[in-house]
Amino acid sequence: MWKFNEDFPFVRHIIQFILLSMTFLIVIGLGSDEFYGIFGENNYPTIHLMMEILIIVVTMSISIQTWLISPYILSNRVLYVGALFLTISFIEMAHTLTYTGMPFFITESTPYAATWFYMLGRLLLSIGFLCIYFVKEKEIKLIYRWLIYSLPFVIIISCFGILYAPTPILPPLMIEGKGPTVLKNTLQYTAVALHLVIMVLLLKNFKKAPKIIFLLLCSSFYLIMSDFLYTMYQDVYDMKNFIGHMFELCAFYLLFRAIYFSSIEKPFKQLVDTQEHLEESREKMHYMAYHNEITNLPNERFLMELLKKDLYISNSQKAILAIGIERISAIKASLGSTYADQMIGLIAQRLKNVLPEKYLLCILREDYFVVYIDEVNNTHQLIQLSQQLQFVMEESFQIQHFSLNSQLNIGIALFPTDSCREEELIRFALYAMHEAQKTPTRIRFYESSISNEMTERLLLENDLHDALANQELFLEYQPQLDLHTGQIKSVEALVRWQHPKKGWISPGVFIPIAEESGLIVPIGQWVLETACKQVKSWEAAGLPPIKVAVNLSLGQLFQQNLVEIIHNVLEKTQLEPKYLQLEITESMTINIDHMTTILHKLKALGVTIAVDDFGTGYSSLSYLKDFPIDCLKIDRSFVQKIQSNSTDKALVDMILSMAKHLQLKVVAEGIEEIEQLSYLIESKCDTVQGFLFSKPIPPNLLQENYQTLHNEAKYILDSITASEA
Repeated sequence: MWKFNEDFPFVRHIIQFILLSMTFLIVIGLGSDEFYGIFGENNYPTIHLMMEILIIVVTMSISIQTWLISPYILSNRVLYVGALFLTISFIEMAHTLTYTGMPFFITESTPYAATWFYMLGRLLLSIGFLCIYFVKEKEIKLIYRWLIYSLPFVIIISCFGILYAPTPILPPLMIEGKGPTVLKNTLQYTAVALHLVIMVLLLKNFKKAPKIIFLLLCSSFYLIMSDFLYTMYQDVYDMKNFIGHMFELCAFYLLFRAIYFSSIEKPFKQLVDTQEHLEESREKMHYMAYHNEITNLPNERFLMELLKKDLYISNSQKAILAIGIERISAIKASLGSTYADQMIGLIAQRLKNVLPEKYLLCILREDYFVVYIDEVNNTHQLIQLSQQLQFVMEESFQIQHFSLNSQLNIGIALFPTDSCREEELIRFALYAMHEAQKTPTRIRFYESSISNEMTERLLLENDLHDALANQELFLEYQPQLDLHTGQIKSVEALVRWQHPKKGWISPGVFIPIAEESGLIVPIGQWVLETACKQVKSWEAAGLPPIKVAVNLSLGQLFQQNLVEIIHNVLEKTQLEPKYLQLEITESMTINIDHMTTILHKLKALGVTIAVDDFGTGYSSLSYLKDFPIDCLKIDRSFVQKIQSNSTDKALVDMILSMAKHLQLKVVAEGIEEIEQLSYLIESKCDTVQGFLFSKPIPPNLLQENYQTLHNEAKYILDSITASEA
């Protein structure tokens, strides 16, 4: 497209050129009808020769230019244009040499040959342009340019042979004293008509290449004007003949400009634009290489290069604050990357608003930020800053219709106290950050003992990869007592790890490692299949039907084939779906759309759905009406203080009341005291589990002591009834 602001100077110069040329030629044309009357008859051949030489120079330049660029632009059209103008250049030479008054030719100069040479060149130009326009452009081999450029020599030799035959073959086009013949005028008007056709075709394609077509249109206009003048003069000394030559010279000049622009100037400009674009892309790539796309904050590469330069410049104490964002992974898994990215962007903005400009804020990963402080006065300064960062996170993040919360775990490493290398400084700060979540303040300075803990954690993760294959994992089952019947009708399956060297590993230690590493998915599938097999094994041993509750991890819930996996497990173990209860945590319910879909599909299998640790999550209670939930499990943290804490007591009452109205079953976890059980019986709780009845036990012990467990449970229930009576 024509960019007016950029191309206006070009158009202005062309218009000025045309107006000046027209004005100059009109003034000359009005001055005299006979050229020699002004300049002298004897000087005319010299002036004519000069104009013809200029035309030859322009046409030959076009031909040479296309020849030189043809190895780089292997276009058939480019070569045809070059060959066309080489032919016209040869014909113009012949016209010049045979023109009246020229002493170069051996035979006497006559208007016959000179006029025919001119007319052949004029017709060849129009016809050649039309042919080239309709030829389909394609790439050709370099060797063909020699063949194509040899055609002008064949044509000019043929012209000489025809025009200088012993007996004239063609009729004359010019009669001295009378002017052009009817045939010449007819051929001249034919050339005009052909050029008008060319102008129409050019106008149709004007938007494709405005500059080039504008020049070609101006050239066509000049050629048409020269054609009209050549049909009106009476002899070679007529002013109209002179002006016609001037128009023809201008036309060829504009043709040269058009071809020069299309073959050299335009490609060169495109090359410059490409280089500028590459430079911009290079700068953009450099920026992207050192900055995070979501937050535009410097990344780890930027931080490392800065630390290598800055850490050792002065002796002042420096610090790295590693900031961990809780629940980002859970939000990404449940709501998707869009929500997680938006939240990261909002967190980054809040952190930037708190931090002084002299502190560098970077992002290492999607849930890790780092603050580099190049001058630390005291550790109290760092604690205050950390507390300020945590304070700004207390307000919820409103992302579309979700209100999301998060907390910061901050680890601090000092230089040169903790490390003498930049890589270690960052790593130690991250170590402290991981350990900070275990402290009440969620802020922790790095200590050498932390490295040992992190090393131990990594070793455990490595060993956990082999735990399944080595049969180090096993299940224990905690009975659940139905308070309405006094029977053990269900159990909860709990995974355990017996390490070959370290012994028993607490689930509180290895479950978080499994979740972070992704091992929770295969472990969860193993737990599901093992628990279902065990229920069938108890049934075969003569125990009454028992429902087993199995926890689902967040990673499992977002497996695309989870429903298919559970269906296959039920078929493989031949367990009736009603004896399998799948437990999800409240924090998994953020993505209501996904959870609604997956839970309805699971419910369609015939299994029951329970919400574990109810009341401890962050989600809205609205999911209770959307999800196909059968059961709520009251978290042990509420039950344990039910007698001493009025708030916990009120929460338990509220959950029981709400479940009753929603027709949901309730399981209370962590029952350890008679008073707790007594209150839950009075409040009409459905099911309980806890150490008061049984700790989690191996499946064989549960099978062997099934009746004993019932007897002990009956004794406890009877004692409560007796005390109340």
